[in-house]
Amino acid sequence: MEKTEKEKMIAGEFYRATAKELMVERQYAKEQLFQYNNLEPSKIKVRNQILKKLFGKTTSRFFIEPPFRCDYGYNIFLGDNFYANYNFIVLDCAPVTIGDNVMIGPNVSLFTAGHPVHPAPRIAGWEFAKPIAIGDNVWIGGHAVINPGVTIGKNTVIGSGSVVTKDIPDNVVAVGNPCRVIREINDTDKMFSPPFFH
Repeated sequence: MEKTEKEKMIAGEFYRATAKELMVERQYAKEQLFQYNNLEPSKIKVRNQILKKLFGKTTSRFFIEPPFRCDYGYNIFLGDNFYANYNFIVLDCAPVTIGDNVMIGPNVSLFTAGHPVHPAPRIAGWEFAKPIAIGDNVWIGGHAVINPGVTIGKNTVIGSGSVVTKDIPDNVVAVGNPCRVIREINDTDKMFSPPFFH
């Protein structure tokens, strides 16, 4: 039996996003996020309930500052104690898996979606998606972009404005465009923390 466009999308194969099923699901996410982004700031529990229904996985401890945007929602899997600042964008055509204790700065974008380099298949409407994985205890600085297929290791810091095109290992600081590792994180970094971390 031939795969649906949604099955192709999640499997990382070329697919057409104009398929009716996908268009309906994106429209549903837009409607939910319209409510989310336009609620009064005090309506935290109501906002979180919207995301709990939309996302593939959440816990009781997460906070995403509105406005927030995503394509589908069901491909987003949040670990515990997650925080994202304003203007968080997730193109979740493939799974986006985020570990525990992750912090996301303002204007960060996670892009699982990609398009052919050659214009002919791109114009014909073909696209693809590759999963993104972010490990535990990661901090991603403002205006960073995470590209399709990238894995970021645990305890790592991604500097603001970085464009991450390749996997980043555990326990490092990585910055730049394209993003690259500049050093490992070690115990001397505790000197820049409050005293109770020493």
